[in-house]
Amino acid sequence: MSAPSSLRSWTLPKVDARYFQILYLGSFLVLGTFFLGWDTSPLKLSGILLTALLVQGFFIGIGKADKSSWMSALITGLGLCLLFRANSVYVLMFGSSLAISSKFLFKLRGKHLFNPANIGIIGTLLITNDGWISPGQWGSSIIFLFVLGVLGSVLLFKVGRLDTTLTFLLTFVVLEYSRTVLYLGWSSDVLLHKLSSGSFVLFAFFMITDPKTSPDHPRARLIWAFSIALLAFILSNWAFIHTAPIWALFFITPITAICDTYWKAERFQWTKEKNLNPI
Repeated sequence: MSAPSSLRSWTLPKVDARYFQILYLGSFLVLGTFFLGWDTSPLKLSGILLTALLVQGFFIGIGKADKSSWMSALITGLGLCLLFRANSVYVLMFGSSLAISSKFLFKLRGKHLFNPANIGIIGTLLITNDGWISPGQWGSSIIFLFVLGVLGSVLLFKVGRLDTTLTFLLTFVVLEYSRTVLYLGWSSDVLLHKLSSGSFVLFAFFMITDPKTSPDHPRARLIWAFSIALLAFILSNWAFIHTAPIWALFFITPITAICDTYWKAERFQWTKEKNLNPI
């Protein structure tokens, strides 16, 4: 005996992966603020987060975004809280407003042209004389970085971008090992020191994997992540930019539009419905 059509068509939405991102990033913000002694203040953190939500609320109000998009704005704000520092709270608020506004001002075929947190940081650095990224704020505890990576992996399984992170990390580590250990003859400790940055790990598991600014097709994501790692390696070792991955992402992200044109794939959606079969 078949179930009524009303039951067969009943659907239940899957848990939005953005809740996991908010919990994940928020937990490390609390950890860094209260246990790692980061040089920041509640005023600056509140300025970033409130600005992100207010700007997103404005675009929701004028019909440019749906109501659930406040979660994306909060994720961007938390990312800025974790990675970006400035002397003035107004500079941080400017960076936050730039990050959120970029999602609506710089779009191509329905996708962001730049990673919001990334352009918020880069744009603020270029426009103002204030602002910096402090890779050393996390310390270099291997256990802590291991936990950070493991939790990041769990999160990425929810958004299907683990291939992007693994490609970036594998490419960057192989290039750095080849130059630092094999070519220059330095010890592995030097290489480990380069990679033992919470900001670097957070970049690999949070920023580079943004599904709204990374290519839709798996093959395109591999090429895209490889390109970011290669450019970051060049900028780090020949231009001596210690925040090279951040700059590499800024230059490579617009290529996403070309990748999506050449490699067709289903567009990522934060929420999808899963059919329930009551039989």
